[in-house]
Formats: sequence, structure tokens, C-alpha cells
Amino acid sequence: MSIPLDRLEEIIDGSRATRIEALLPIGVRHRQLRVRTLILGMLLTLAGRRPAFLTEVHAALTALPEADQARLAVIEDWKHGPHLLTYRQVERTFNLVVDALAKEHPDGAPADVLARICDDLLEASIPPQHKDASSALAVDWTDVEAFSRPPRHGTTECADPEASWGHRNSNLPGPKGELFFGFYLSAATMMAEEHRPAVPELARRMTLTSCARDPARALVPVLTRMPADGIPLGDILADSGYAHRDAEAWAIPLRHAGAQLIQDLHPHDRGPRGTHDGATIFNGNLYCPATPGPLLQLGPLARDATPADIAAHDLQAAELARHKLGRITGDDADGYHRVMCPAAMDKIRCPLRPESMTLNRSRPEILAPPQHPPPCCDRQTITVPPEITAKTRQKHDYPSAAHRRSYARRTGSERTFSTIKDPATNNISRGWYRLTGLTPLTLWLACLLTIRNQRILSAWDIRQADNNNRAAAGLPPRTRKRRRKTLASLAAGPP
Repeated sequence: MSIPLDRLEEIIDGSRATRIEALLPIGVRHRQLRVRTLILGMLLTLAGRRPAFLTEVHAALTALPEADQARLAVIEDWKHGPHLLTYRQVERTFNLVVDALAKEHPDGAPADVLARICDDLLEASIPPQHKDASSALAVDWTDVEAFSRPPRHGTTECADPEASWGHRNSNLPGPKGELFFGFYLSAATMMAEEHRPAVPELARRMTLTSCARDPARALVPVLTRMPADGIPLGDILADSGYAHRDAEAWAIPLRHAGAQLIQDLHPHDRGPRGTHDGATIFNGNLYCPATPGPLLQLGPLARDATPADIAAHDLQAAELARHKLGRITGDDADGYHRVMCPAAMDKIRCPLRPESMTLNRSRPEILAPPQHPPPCCDRQTITVPPEITAKTRQKHDYPSAAHRRSYARRTGSERTFSTIKDPATNNISRGWYRLTGLTPLTLWLACLLTIRNQRILSAWDIRQADNNNRAAAGLPPRTRKRRRKTLASLAAGPP
């Protein structure tokens, strides 16, 4: 796929990346290559599926049509005639940009000015018609190996002091986890809203940190900056690696910014976790103290669950929901809210609430109420302070069918990383770039996700046009063919 040159220039101008020019020192000699042209060369390099080398940036710029070279000052009139941009000039401007965007004392995280440049570049890569299509984001992190070799055993010195040892999962045969030396790349990908049409899965935010830093904590300020930029936060889809963080590090700041969490709970956070005013704390909600024990052991479905297993699990989840104390108010300014007894909300029958015993017998009945009723049974409502279930509270009851369907959207974050690790396009494995330091790598990855968004948009437009043509012809939308062979089909076949 070829990305038009004017589209790339439109993205650069929309991101205001040219403000980097004001940060560069004014030298004695005239500098031919401007920041705008440098970033354009980086985007052209990645769009051409070439590695992130400065030699490729020079080759991409000098391969432009002569009129564009003159317009972008790749060819410039000097004292003795036209002068073609040299590689040393590319290297010089790139080093000046890196020095301007780097921290004076590197600490494994990007500088604020670099983070804002990355935010604006990705935001400019999203066309206006898709900016408000969804506020749901799927977040995840992945590994990016440093070009530097790790320090020798017993030492800490290497060519890239900002890189460090990290852990990544592997789907290859053998151990499922391994160590690597490099950085963590975090990204937030746009996903469809619940019960709404699909949207192109565009990377909207990213950050890069050393593996010595927590990637979940590093992503929080990136996401909480979005409302200040006029971009509301909706559903945040995250796996248990994010949900297991302290509430102050992940859940609380995102809720305060207006986000609703939909995440998988870590095994250490599942199950009963104490009580509040007598109500049982379970998987982020408060439940009646007389809730049957087997319901409080309900966990997520297994991957190999059969349709019968799914139906039985959903039935148990619906039964569990009847015993949940229902929220009757939103959070106030201090984060407090009130919940009501499920019997008072006509969800169950309980002898402690005589009016509930007149309900239909299809509702669950509490056969052994507490002999000494706690406050949640004595009162019709109780107040829940913000520290209760602060870590595990989320939009849907866990692990209900609604949560399972909504959480299934999170796989879009994995598809984002698979597209930038595809050997057919831009594989970010070790050797993809040959620079050291967090700042140049962050800038290259922001450009790569920008190009990746353009490829996703091109495929999206083609697919939508095909669906419209099929609809005009009275045909259903094209579906993906799933070719999967099983042992049974192989055994039934001819020898």
C-alpha cells in the first residue's frame, strides 16, 4: 500500500511537530534539513517497509520527485549551485532533535515534550470522521529489544544505559516466559463501543519506558491527559496485568478521569475479600452475607468451555447477580456511594425483609439468615467509601456474560502489536533500528504507529466499500473463512 505524500505532510502539520524546530540551537552554519522534512523522511521510510535507519531516511528523501525535493529543501541552491541533501546532514538534524527531546538526566521515561509530540502525532493520524467514533480503548504493553547487547555478567555497563532486563511471554514450545533486554512499549487502541458498529482499530496513544519502570503506571498519565485535550475516556479494556496493580496506581486515577474499567481480575484478586458492614466483598461488588458459598467461588470460563458449560456458567452468574447489593447513587465528590439490600430491591426473598417474602418463588430465598443481622441487613441502604473495592470495581459484574462479551474487545490491543511485529511490513525485532537510547526509539515507534494507522484505514475503507457494493447487490457482508482441521476430520478422511 502506498500512502500519498500529501497525507503524510497533512499529519505532520496537524501534529504541530514543527514546533521542535524552535527547540533546536541556532548554529553558525545554515542547516539545510528542517525538522518537518526529517519526520517526513522517517514516515516515508516506514511506509516503504524499510528498517528505521537514517540511511533509509536519506534514500527516501532523495528518491522523491525533483519538484518535491526542491519544495522540501532536499535540493537547495547554494553558493556554487544546487546542493543535494547529504547523509551527514540527516544525521546532524536527527541528533539535534534527539538532544532537544531528551531529558537532561535520563530516568527510563520519555520527557514531557516528547510525550506530547507522540500524542499529537498519533492524534493527527486519525481522520476527523473517526475521532468521535468511539471512546473505548484497549490497552496493553509489549517488548521491544534494545539494539545494545546487555551488560556482561556481574557488570551494569552497556551501550544503552536506559535499557534494562524485562520479562515477556512466549507462545513457542518450551518455557512460556523469558527475559529480554530492552523496553516496554504501551499502546491504547480504539475499539468499538458496546452494542455499536465496528470502528477501525487505530492506535491513539503510546509510550515507551525502560523495563525497570512499571508499564501500567507509565500509561496512566498518558491516558489521563486525554480529557484535558478534549477527548473523553470511555471503556478501558485491560488484562489482569493492569488490574492487579495497586488501586492508586491504576484504577483510581482512571475512574477520576471519567473512564470505566473492563478488565480481567488477577487470580489473587478473585473470590471473597472480607466484608463491609456485613456484606461480602467479592470480585469488585458487595453481596448479601447469606449468599450461597458455591456462588462465591464462581470464576471465569475456561478457554475450552463447551456450549453447555457456558450456559451453566451464565445461569450461575445470573443467580449471583440477584444476591448483589444494588447501587442506588453515583459517586459523590469524595467517591462515596450508597447501595441497597437485594431483598429490599425485590431481587431475592429474605425472612428479615417480610415484604420480600410475598415475591414470586422464582426468586432465590434465603433459608438461613444471620442470627445477628449486620448493618447491611438491619438498614435498607449502606454507604460504601471509595477504598472498598477500589481495585476490583468495574463496569460489569465479574465474571458475568455481559463482562465476557465486553472484555472480548480487548484483543484489539494484541492485533496492534502483531501488525508492527509482522515480518511482511515493519518487524520491530532486534536490528530493526541501530540506535541507542529511549528518545530516538520513542520517536521512531510513534512514526511507525502513525504509518500503521494509515494501513488500517486503507484496509477499512476497502472493506467498507466492498460491504456497500455487496449490500447494493443484495448480498450479505463478506465473512472470514475459518479453515481448521480436527483430528476427527483427518481420521474420517481417505488414507
